[in-house]
Amino acid sequence: MANRGYDVVVDVDDHEGDLGHTDLQEDLEFHSSNFNDPSTHPSKLPPSLHHPSSSSSTGPLSSKRYLWTLSFYAQFFAVDTTSVLHRCLSALLPFPHTSFLDILDGNPDLYGPFWIATTVVFILFLTGTISQYLASHHDTAFVYNFRLLSGAAGLVYGYTALVPVGLWVALKWFSRGGAGRGLGEVEREAIGVVECWALYGYANVIWIPVALISWSPVSWLNYLFVAVGFAVSALFLTRNLWPVVSVTEAKVSRVLVVGVVGLHAGLAIAIKFLFFA
Repeated sequence: MANRGYDVVVDVDDHEGDLGHTDLQEDLEFHSSNFNDPSTHPSKLPPSLHHPSSSSSTGPLSSKRYLWTLSFYAQFFAVDTTSVLHRCLSALLPFPHTSFLDILDGNPDLYGPFWIATTVVFILFLTGTISQYLASHHDTAFVYNFRLLSGAAGLVYGYTALVPVGLWVALKWFSRGGAGRGLGEVEREAIGVVECWALYGYANVIWIPVALISWSPVSWLNYLFVAVGFAVSALFLTRNLWPVVSVTEAKVSRVLVVGVVGLHAGLAIAIKFLFFA
């Protein structure tokens, strides 16, 4: 009885003019009630009513990221190791089942491209130094050529950073016509500058194994390794860029693809003759 509540309904009748007359046996009705059940109580006020300023502090303006804030750049490094390794593997497969832009899924990152480029720079310096040591005369002390390091940094970082920007600008300029397509289809196939950076950045992953094995004193073998690296990375770029460049006119799209392959061939030639001559 202590844990069970009751509510009482009293029926007061105006019987014979006596408003105070009640018959406890007939007019009192007892109904079981559960006052201890929280569901029967009125719901509490929502937090927004207790703190009127909370709703305004989480408005759409707070989700904006500005160019001069760290949060703007942090969004391009918000990726886990599993995603980076999956993207690296996809860049090495000659004929994957899924487009690399679909693998990015609207979340391109700069974490993988940065560390891939940095790894390529240091491996090129290391293996280029080994190649020079094997080709040098051992009667004199070997002197390290640190210009290889600055040359590798300028070549890899410059190519990975500037060429995608140029391609993005060209696509923005020439895709205005859309080759007779609807505007919605052109916008759907458009590619952002960060996606271009990610595409070129992950295309460099093939140069890590190539640089590791291209220090051999056998010249034709080094040519073969660099040619394989060029073929894999150029195929990766053209396969993923063709749906994007095809939004332009047919002649322009062919010129863009030839330009992409030509610049990539220039990178491969520079790697061969600057580091493994």
